[in-house]
Amino acid sequence: MDSVYKVIEIIGSSPKSWEEATENALNTASKSLKEIRVAEVKDLDVRLENGKIAAYRAKLRVSFKFSD
Repeated sequence: MDSVYKVIEIIGSSPKSWEEATENALNTASKSLKEIRVAEVKDLDVRLENGKIAAYRAKLRVSFKFSD
């Protein structure tokens, strides 16, 4: 059986950690994307406010299967 997948990039954020930022991104994406197969963390960064970390951010490349 042949399959076709689409790859997109998403960014999640969290005030606590990069792990939570990743989970937030995938939890939100899974509400509208079906059959997510792979998530690859591409970049990690932080957003600063007044010289302090305000948010951890994770950029992910996500692939999901097209359905009929």
